[in-house]
Amino acid sequence: MKSNYYIRNECRLCGEKEQNLVLPLEPSALCDAFITSKKLDIKQQLFPLDLYQCAKCGHAQISCIVDPETIYEDYIYVSSSSLDLSSHFRKYADEVIKRIKPDNSTLIIDIGSNDGIFLKNFKNKGMRVLGIEPAQDIVKEAIKNNIDTVAGYFNSDFAEQIKNDFGNANIVTVNNLFANIDQLKDFVIGIKKILDKNGMLIIEASYLLDLIENMVFDYIYHEHLSYFSIKPLSIFFNNLGMEIFDVEKMPTKGGSIRIFIQFANGPQQINEIVSKMINNEVVKGLYDSTIWQQFNDQISNRKLLIRSMLKDFQIQGKTIAGYGGSATSTTLIHHFGLNDYISYIFDDNQAKHNTYSPGFHIPVLSSDMIYEKNPDYIVLLAWRFNKPIIEKHKIFLSQGGNFILPLPNLKIIKQ
Repeated sequence: MKSNYYIRNECRLCGEKEQNLVLPLEPSALCDAFITSKKLDIKQQLFPLDLYQCAKCGHAQISCIVDPETIYEDYIYVSSSSLDLSSHFRKYADEVIKRIKPDNSTLIIDIGSNDGIFLKNFKNKGMRVLGIEPAQDIVKEAIKNNIDTVAGYFNSDFAEQIKNDFGNANIVTVNNLFANIDQLKDFVIGIKKILDKNGMLIIEASYLLDLIENMVFDYIYHEHLSYFSIKPLSIFFNNLGMEIFDVEKMPTKGGSIRIFIQFANGPQQINEIVSKMINNEVVKGLYDSTIWQQFNDQISNRKLLIRSMLKDFQIQGKTIAGYGGSATSTTLIHHFGLNDYISYIFDDNQAKHNTYSPGFHIPVLSSDMIYEKNPDYIVLLAWRFNKPIIEKHKIFLSQGGNFILPLPNLKIIKQ
């Protein structure tokens, strides 16, 4: 039988064979593989989730590469369902428009465009837009939203077809997808084919230094193959005849970077922020073992604390639920072993209601059910969104319920 994953032993950016294990994590089911009751008798596969760092360029990546068709076969994540993405993309589009002063002949191509949430901001201003998206059902959704979208996995071959059918793009954007690509060199060669010689590539991705400093290790899951920092990326793009000319820090996804790239010696001046960020990464020890040892110790400490607390509550006969059926909650549940304590998960996303969580098959219910089930404690699995969740469910607290914030520091929230 053909395996649905393989192990990559060399660096995705520079090809170096020596990879250091920096963050061992428990094997996990695929982060968004929520299932219906019809599939409950099928045991879901767990895949390795250890994080490695390249000994040569410093790039961080997981070594387990799951076949994209296995990941995206029943993919249900729609960007518009995320609490903070709609307003983020609206502001992002406004900033891009301010930079390039486009006209109605400007073509913007978004690779991994999902339901067109980002591109609609450009289309509304009269620009030409094209989305590229692998998930067939989501492509249908985008077309229904009036955003021209083609279905497929982008690579250098597919780029030829795009160029022939639509011409060169003034801007190519890759938002929260670059980390999901295994063959990054071929992917960028494809982008070079469809990008105008004076055009710009804009990539938005989680930032490795923020992942450590903000304790968002639960953003490590099988869709995310790479964990980027500026130094390795700068070397990578230079080797492909391109250059990073600007970087902006973003608060999304627990800390992200927006990277602006052009062909080498392009029209844009290189902002000093690029060298400053590289220097900051080196000074903070991002490429040394000490920072990883400290990060491992912090995660292990939080795991021990929360498991001990939940075990005590269980012994006392208290009922415990979770809040947030997200991709990050899958990593959190698997690594912390929260399945031993949580009876069900509440979620606001209708598409997740009456499904079962990846791997452990914990039932996912509408967040309205909080008041019917009335648990004693709710672990905020979507802990970064604790403020809007707590605000929405003040009644739960007023009725004597408790929220548990698992990260960055363990905390019980009462009225």
